[in-house]
Amino acid sequence: MKKQLVRWGRLVLLVGISVFGLLTLYPRHYEVPNFVQRVGTQYWDLPTGSRIGYFHVAAQGATPKLPIIYLHGGPGGHISDGHIAALAPLAGDGFDLYFYDQIGSGHSARLENVADYTVERHRRDLEAIVLELKAEQVILIGQSWGAILATEYVAAHPEKVAALILTGPGPILPIRDELADVPAPDSLYMRKPMATNREGNAKVANLRTKAVQWWAFAFGAKLASDAEADNFQTHLSGELGKSTVCDTANATPATGGDGYFASTMTVRSFADVRDIRPQLRACKVPLLIMKGQCDNQPWGFAQEYLELFADHQLVVIPDAGHSIAVEQPVLYTRTIRRYLAARDTMGRVGE
Repeated sequence: MKKQLVRWGRLVLLVGISVFGLLTLYPRHYEVPNFVQRVGTQYWDLPTGSRIGYFHVAAQGATPKLPIIYLHGGPGGHISDGHIAALAPLAGDGFDLYFYDQIGSGHSARLENVADYTVERHRRDLEAIVLELKAEQVILIGQSWGAILATEYVAAHPEKVAALILTGPGPILPIRDELADVPAPDSLYMRKPMATNREGNAKVANLRTKAVQWWAFAFGAKLASDAEADNFQTHLSGELGKSTVCDTANATPATGGDGYFASTMTVRSFADVRDIRPQLRACKVPLLIMKGQCDNQPWGFAQEYLELFADHQLVVIPDAGHSIAVEQPVLYTRTIRRYLAARDTMGRVGE
């Protein structure tokens, strides 16, 4: 009887190990849209070693103004046609527009060493891109994580930025966790979105991706191919997108092109970033913050930007979430155009 129990125990253990192996080591398939190459995409081969895909919307008119660089969210997000369409009217105001996929996502190359996906790498890529444009100054528009990246660049090169526009900004690094509990003033009438990031993450979590992440953290290597991992990230983005709007009925479907390793490894590097707050306190770059009424980012993170930047404006967009342009595209574009037109009148942009 005892020998039989031992045999059964070994069998159960073997089956358990086999099932665990299948769940963690066997590649998974996700029903997500394929990434579609955008016609007109160009490439920069940067001295950082990054091959970056970008899309340029040329300025209209005889007197071009400063170039605008758009920084998408994520990390690991990518430029969508919606991003380009929302800001394209600025070309009619004389601005050259540059939309680029950050390293590890979209049209840009994937890195072999996943440990190279860091905030520092993204900042150095942006520095190199500004040099590629050969402009004395640029205007940065950063969405969510893109706002974090833009702020990192401004702290290092304030003289190169004529204006900074941050929409749904993520936290200044290193993150001050206590700011997540700071309530917004009642006068702003902020409200919560219908869905949360936590719900989205919980819905798509699986043992395979947890193992892939652990392997990347522990060994700086890929347990899954970029194709598989990126498809998971697109799958995840489809769920997380529901928390970026006031009403989940307005959420836009995910599009292929997200980068998993760029996402998870860059976020992991947040804790290693130097504190740039001393530089920001001395910064004279004019700042516009746009925040949707249902933004899923805590109010305290936005408030810190307003406290650090002396020259700032805040605009709360009603009935819009974290991705303002999805639910309020007209207000999104109009607010940015008016802000830049006002700075131009005051001689701060387009000199």
